[in-house]
Amino acid sequence: MSSIQWQYIFNPALAIESFPYVMQGLGYTLLIAFSSMAIGLVLSLFLAIGRLSKILIFQLPCRAYISFMRGVPMLVLLYLLYFGFPIIGIEFSAVTAAIIGFSLNSAAYMAETNRAAIMAIDRGQWEAALSLGMTYWQTFRAIILPQAVKIALPPLVNVLLDLIKSSSLAAMITVPELFQRAKIVGGRELDYMTMYILVAFIYWGICSLVEVLQDKLEKNLTKA
Repeated sequence: MSSIQWQYIFNPALAIESFPYVMQGLGYTLLIAFSSMAIGLVLSLFLAIGRLSKILIFQLPCRAYISFMRGVPMLVLLYLLYFGFPIIGIEFSAVTAAIIGFSLNSAAYMAETNRAAIMAIDRGQWEAALSLGMTYWQTFRAIILPQAVKIALPPLVNVLLDLIKSSSLAAMITVPELFQRAKIVGGRELDYMTMYILVAFIYWGICSLVEVLQDKLEKNLTKA
């Protein structure tokens, strides 16, 4: 260990000096992560309901979509949206392409989480509500969904954490988020190691904050 030249691994002065510039990309990172989470969550509910449907015309397309999105690498999807679609006359800005890509991809994973959470609710609650004259959607919205949310929360937060970290892939389509800015400084100063370590700690800090918020939200839901 004594032979390791630590000054070539991490330069504190460069990290401190570059920190404000790198943090200017935080807005893009959070915009991509939280927008994709919100849009993907809405899509995932429809996908989950479709997967649970006994009507094949609804179930099969949802199954195919989920299978496709879970099987295609996120970077490939981003490249298709940003570099491929302009060939057929459809152009997105880098940020828009990133949000669309992450939303479509995360929806597939959250759909399976939501489906499992809905299936975990005792079938008797459906039957009891329907026997009282409630419609399917009334039962789902008022009785099933609130309980499913409590079950699905931890894995859904995991999806959010993954979105925050995976948003670094948006650097590959020129979005000036945290990782892209760290790469710029690393190239300019010929010190990628320092910048990669710096940005790793920034992502860790963001994810740690989300975990704290998750704990508080779980406690509030438990009390409700």
